[in-house]
Amino acid sequence: MAFQFMPGATAVGITYNDGVLLAAEKRVSYGNFVVNKNTKKTFNVTDHVGAACAGMVADMQVLVRQVSALSKIRKLETRRNVEPNSVAKLMSVIMFERRYFPLLTQVVVGGVTTGKPEIYTLDPLGSVLPDRYAAVGTGAEMALGVMDAEFTENMDEEKATNLALKSIRSSIQRDSASGDGIDILIINKNGKSENSYPVQ
Repeated sequence: MAFQFMPGATAVGITYNDGVLLAAEKRVSYGNFVVNKNTKKTFNVTDHVGAACAGMVADMQVLVRQVSALSKIRKLETRRNVEPNSVAKLMSVIMFERRYFPLLTQVVVGGVTTGKPEIYTLDPLGSVLPDRYAAVGTGAEMALGVMDAEFTENMDEEKATNLALKSIRSSIQRDSASGDGIDILIINKNGKSENSYPVQ
């Protein structure tokens, strides 16, 4: 019974030739009720790593705040940027430690540092799944259908952006818990950029 009131969402992550792209729509719903139409579900974790979420936004905000602080401490200790896989593993440990009172959020983590672009998917219990592209949330099936058909290795930034928009727009068409605009966070070796796009 409680699961019918779980918040829905769609978030995707895509690797391309120079970096990673994280995108999410803006709607927060609770059962049949749309709570908010302008919620940001893409997050800056470090200077080179970002995340997008589906599920409880409050849980994700707490998780990002905690991981961001621990990553800053780690960077001060090692005097190096924290790698995306280290950020994903740190999130995984925190989520697994809370498995009896889980953070009800699915996460896509992505970033670029010394190596090539990386994306990881995490579930509420902390599983870490590496991939070249990923989608989470109630609209993930529709988004993955588009990405499976159209993703190619070493796309440029424009193609990756268009693919992310197309995949989220297709999920918005069929998932009532997703909608009201799309936020995109792009991370590459030159830095980060954020943009918002309409549903159509």
